Amino acid sequence: MFNDLTSPKSLLATRRSGKPRDLVAPGPDANSLRAILTSAMRVPDHGKLAPWRFVIVEAEQRDALSALIVGAYLREKPDAGRLEVDAMEQFARQAPTLVVVVSAPAAESKIPLWEQELSAGAACMQLLNAIHGHGFAGGWLTAWPAFNDDVRRAFCADGQRIAGFVFAGSLQKDQEERPRPDFDAVVQRWTPPVMQG
Repeated sequence: MFNDLTSPKSLLATRRSGKPRDLVAPGPDANSLRAILTSAMRVPDHGKLAPWRFVIVEAEQRDALSALIVGAYLREKPDAGRLEVDAMEQFARQAPTLVVVVSAPAAESKIPLWEQELSAGAACMQLLNAIHGHGFAGGWLTAWPAFNDDVRRAFCADGQRIAGFVFAGSLQKDQEERPRPDFDAVVQRWTPPVMQG
């Protein structure tokens, strides 16, 4: 079900992140997820490089991903406490749908790496917008798994990185709006510099 873009509160004005641990079934079905991912590809992309990939982790693969994350965590932190290990164990099991967004820059391209990485970030944001537009809630996480080499290698080729784990599902209850930045604190008018000489 799509949100009504003609209402006074538009899609972009009402989108907010859902905590992945609070997202429940139903999540997007296969057709909805395909449409969501197709929309997520419509981002600025200098050079038409598509410097990102979307990796769907199916429900039946969550246990394997959880085991991968826990194993990697314990190799790095063998003295980890039970609460830490539990948090790592549950990370992959949040929400009905999980898409791992990979930043996959084209190293041989003349397009600056920074622009390619920005495009991957834009793909994550557009993915969240599309999830919201299809009537679901989404959450974009990185956390420890995104920066661990063992986890990264499970999703990425050399030179690639995990831009985020994007979870999608339904909210159990309405969320309270969180505080947003003060408009005047983050929006400025440019003043040209005074030229010397």
